[in-house]
Amino acid sequence: HVQLVESGGGSVQAGGSLRLSCEVSGSIDGTNCIGWFRQYPGEEREGVAAIDDDGSTTYAESVKGRFTVSSDNAKNTLYLDMGSLTPEDTAMYYCATLSRQYGGTWSCRLDRFGAWGQGTQVTVSS
Repeated sequence: HVQLVESGGGSVQAGGSLRLSCEVSGSIDGTNCIGWFRQYPGEEREGVAAIDDDGSTTYAESVKGRFTVSSDNAKNTLYLDMGSLTPEDTAMYYCATLSRQYGGTWSCRLDRFGAWGQGTQVTVSS
């Protein structure tokens, strides 16, 4: 099974940037993508970004143009580069496997999560 370990969270001022990392060990089911979701206290998970085997990416509307998901397969590491952060981005961020969907072409879903790590906290102050 897959194990996911996040790091890189912290506190930052609004407008700032952070890079989250996720160390991936074990094998990922070939039917899944890998990416990130976040969760605010007391609320449901929100898929943020995902990347597929072919490098194609999917983003939530709320982070498009500000966040970038990427992977370094040689290092078995997934990244989330976050820029132009706002207090609304404050949440616990989790690295996760996500399902795919077919709508003419295959793409990653941002609402179906498989395995995930322990999370890393991101706090953005105004």
